[in-house]
Amino acid sequence: MIIRIESLDIKGVEVFASLTEAQLRNRLDPSQAIFIAESPKVIGVALDAGYQPLSLLCEERHITGDASGIIARCGDIPVYTGSRELLARLTGYTLTRGVLCAMRRPVEKTTEEICEGARRIVVIDGVVDTTNIGAIFRSAAALGIDGVLLTTTSCDPLNRRAVRVSMGSVFLVPWGWLPADGYRRLQQLGFKVAAMALTDDSVSIDDERLMAEPRLAITMGTEGDGLSAGVIAEADYVVRIPMSHCVDSLNVAAASALAFWQLRSR
Repeated sequence: MIIRIESLDIKGVEVFASLTEAQLRNRLDPSQAIFIAESPKVIGVALDAGYQPLSLLCEERHITGDASGIIARCGDIPVYTGSRELLARLTGYTLTRGVLCAMRRPVEKTTEEICEGARRIVVIDGVVDTTNIGAIFRSAAALGIDGVLLTTTSCDPLNRRAVRVSMGSVFLVPWGWLPADGYRRLQQLGFKVAAMALTDDSVSIDDERLMAEPRLAITMGTEGDGLSAGVIAEADYVVRIPMSHCVDSLNVAAASALAFWQLRSR
């Protein structure tokens, strides 16, 4: 159902404009929570993974172009359209490939559900940059990580920019939020916690004991200060990536990709 908009106050388009990320998540009624996916490729990955589309916002020129396949797949949902300039005023940014899709958020998975049958998971602890979150998910999907758990101090993986940077990989790897006693719970489920940090007693990432572990939770810390002293103290291993030229660390997204490859399940 194509709906042409001529102004910014049309009912139905508020999900693409005036609602904040927190309002979209709708903590008071999770069954009504929404997220925004951007670009035909990313929306296609979400549809392939079974996510439910609610409405589309699309530049006129893309209705019969890049977005035509997505529109056909979404069935009878509203497709709001208008000029490129109007849609940019509505959203506050220029649409990537000219299309956005409002989708229903999935039911959140528990730690136990994420860990069931998993051998390698990543814990994202306090990472707030959307680009880093998206890049970590993309590496996790590509390099064989079975699941992702995030502390509540981390950025929401279904943030629009995180979804776009991940190229839809957030839809491919099961993920959930780590509870307050999450590290202890992981250990009770048979995981060894490998904290990626620089300490006097850290082991190299190529240590044979790490690769021999049947279940490993690779833990990545915040962009600035890294993992807290408490998390490091509770970890079964503290792991470092050897560096050259007096460089002390890598960006968290780069470090995660290297760790996932080195510590992948064999």
